[in-house]
Amino acid sequence: MENNIDMASETDLKGSWNYPTSINFATGSIASVYESCRQLKIFKPLLVTDSGLIKLNIVIDLIKSIKVKGLDVQVYSNVKPNPTGENVIQGVKEYHVHHCDGVIAIGGGSALDAGKTIALMARQKYSLWDFEDVGDNWLRVNPEGIAPCIAIPTTAGTGSEVGRASVIVDEVTQTKKIIFHPNMLPDRVIADAQLTQGLPANITAATGMDAFVHNLEAYCVNSYHPMADGIALEGMRLIKEWLPEAYLHGDNLIARSHMLAASTMGATAFQKGLGGVHALAHPLGAIYDKHHGLLNAILLPYVLVRNKSLISDKLSHIARCLNLKNNNFDSFLNWLLEFRSSLGIPDDLNSIGINTDKRKLIGQLASIDPTASGNPISFTAEQYREIFINAVNGKL
Repeated sequence: MENNIDMASETDLKGSWNYPTSINFATGSIASVYESCRQLKIFKPLLVTDSGLIKLNIVIDLIKSIKVKGLDVQVYSNVKPNPTGENVIQGVKEYHVHHCDGVIAIGGGSALDAGKTIALMARQKYSLWDFEDVGDNWLRVNPEGIAPCIAIPTTAGTGSEVGRASVIVDEVTQTKKIIFHPNMLPDRVIADAQLTQGLPANITAATGMDAFVHNLEAYCVNSYHPMADGIALEGMRLIKEWLPEAYLHGDNLIARSHMLAASTMGATAFQKGLGGVHALAHPLGAIYDKHHGLLNAILLPYVLVRNKSLISDKLSHIARCLNLKNNNFDSFLNWLLEFRSSLGIPDDLNSIGINTDKRKLIGQLASIDPTASGNPISFTAEQYREIFINAVNGKL
């Protein structure tokens, strides 16, 4: 029997949700930004985005619309594809120079992570790296110093709009660090599928696979969290059904809406944790400045194979929920490889210009990455090095 949501019309795919934060999910919901600002008592917002989006109509029109209504909006758009500590520091300076009182973050995961972190750092006495997600560093944050934040995703992948953390590159150490505080969760999310219609097919694929990895890794984390597991399973099902349609027919708002929901679901589910795919993707992104979702998509099967001894039962259940022909590890893996290929995702890291020269460093950094703690097997630096080499050479 088909799921009723799959047969829904575009107008049915809307709602005002309060989990895990306040979300306005609807086509055209971008028009509610002004009212959201008023409700949060934001009168001089800093709009944070990237250098590409600032040139597009979706951002230009948004700025015009809220200016016309009386908001004194300022813009900060110097956000890199892998946002850096310097991006955040400069954003905070802009926030203070213009006497802003809130943040509107619009874009993909990079802009959202940068915007959330700028909001966190608005009025703190400690420096950015003092809030790295290590031990109880988050207790150093002055919660009253966090600015209100509205998050507006323009991709369906990271789910950063419902995340309590940001991934920021420390350029000195060439590592990605997770900055965390529970109140980094944006106060409002505007989830408008129309904003994702302009995504090129390759970015649609990479961000969509990012969301799939979030759901899958969260489900495979070895801890008891049935709420996260249920969300992850439905997120994967939606992606299986709707990512190919969004990839082939980018103007399909029903497909885009389902993918936007699945992306949010992935980030909600991974409050449970992530794993080895992200542990490798983080240092690779920091060192090679490659798209995070694409790295996750390429790395996924190589990590799954090494985790097989402890995740076979879970992947069998996923295969059952995805209605695959056979409910076992190999059936899931074969489907994944075909699915990935149908989306134009390369089979190996060598295809995107990554070689094994830094294999030792990658293995070391992956083994100490915070997300490694969620992997079903506690891989050593040597084991991560081997997985990386296999992923470069395309050897499953």
